[in-house]
Amino acid sequence: MRLSQLQTAGRSPQLPLTVQLADAAGSADLQLLSLLRTLPGQRYVGAGIWRGRPVLAKLLVGSKASRHFQRELAGVRLLAEQGLTTPLLVADGLVEGEGGWLLFELLENAESLGDAWVAVAGLPVLADEQTAVLGEALEAVAKMHERGLWQEDLHLDNLLRHGGRLYLIDGAGVRAEQAGQPLSRQRVLENLGVFFAQLPKSFEPVTEELLVYYLLANGEHALPLEALQKQVDKVRAWRLKDYMSKVGRDCSLFSVQRGAFSLRAMRREEEAAMLPVLAQADALLDQGHLYKTGGAASVGLVHSQGRALVIKRYNIKNFSHWLKRFWRPSRAWQSWEYGNRLAFLGIATPRPLALLEKRWLWLRRQAYLVTEHLPGPDLIERWAPYVDSGEVPQAELVALDQLFAELIRERISHGDLKGHNLFWDQDRWSLIDLDAMCQHRSAGRFAAAYARDRARLLRNWPPESALYRLLDARLPTLEKM
Repeated sequence: MRLSQLQTAGRSPQLPLTVQLADAAGSADLQLLSLLRTLPGQRYVGAGIWRGRPVLAKLLVGSKASRHFQRELAGVRLLAEQGLTTPLLVADGLVEGEGGWLLFELLENAESLGDAWVAVAGLPVLADEQTAVLGEALEAVAKMHERGLWQEDLHLDNLLRHGGRLYLIDGAGVRAEQAGQPLSRQRVLENLGVFFAQLPKSFEPVTEELLVYYLLANGEHALPLEALQKQVDKVRAWRLKDYMSKVGRDCSLFSVQRGAFSLRAMRREEEAAMLPVLAQADALLDQGHLYKTGGAASVGLVHSQGRALVIKRYNIKNFSHWLKRFWRPSRAWQSWEYGNRLAFLGIATPRPLALLEKRWLWLRRQAYLVTEHLPGPDLIERWAPYVDSGEVPQAELVALDQLFAELIRERISHGDLKGHNLFWDQDRWSLIDLDAMCQHRSAGRFAAAYARDRARLLRNWPPESALYRLLDARLPTLEKM
């Protein structure tokens, strides 16, 4: 295959694949054996064999190939020239009308710090294992800044452990202010803002402790925490906006198809599992265990390929109901959007897996949402033994405190915060039934919506009960915040 033919190869070309390349030493075929990342029609990154040696290949095609090639090559050279550890560039080339390629030494069995972080992210904040990962990353970032470089797309997957060393990769995002001279303080703050914005908000109180690892490797500037936090908040807002723009379009994270007769969205890695579920959603609901049926919604526990799932079907009750629903986003879409929003913000909710809106010439009809199943009890069931005594386990009260703090911090109201919509799962309270959820821009509107949520939760128990009195005294009111 010629390099230019990759432009029409789609997201998953059949492997192994032979790609014709040429450099100063003559032409040679690249045997592409696996793909690690693809951007259809633009970029293909994978492992292969070239002239008898294993390589990591970055193949760039399409109208932007030349620009992307030059950026990648410039970044790789900057890292090498400044003595920073980065994979050896074995060969590169650019042919007009064909595309560009960069072949690197293959760091076999390398582990990204991103993968290392996933393995320890669930531990208590600032556990030794977490500190080891973040401290290693901050030291590498500090060394880049000391040499006048920064990584625009700074994240843990761009740092690889191999052979006792930490390698910097992805030259396309590497920039220089003045190579060889320490980065300016403002640029340092901006780049560290990108780094810390990717950590859970529970790490904000320990930012100063983590910053020590950076300062030990590069103490060129004093870094005020307040100024750093402003950068973190700015990046977090941008990242959320960017992520939410992806949940409704076809990209590397989500598979989305829109048409006159349906809207279908699912997580990219779940596509193979979810397609048959959506195709037979009604039959699965008929065979499954129904929690709720009839009316505006039907909800059931179903099983597919040995996996427990929840399907929620949003029904159209009659013609007048359809007139109210056909012209606006479905409640399934609202739940899909807010399920992904909560997950991004680190607020517990069942993982949204797939969405289907049935349409007729763009006019919405029934809609379906598929999520993971939570086996844990809901709040009503779990706290039933404590209604009269109020002696709720402290860990569960603290978890509820944390959930309310997260919702207040993000100005998110649930819209129907009854006890049946809170499930105990993995030592956290997880929110379900998100179709009335809203993230408010206005503090005043949020205050009113929050008061309704708080009152709705308390209505689960008699006002004279010990549990009601306990929660009424404990749950925050915005006036007290």
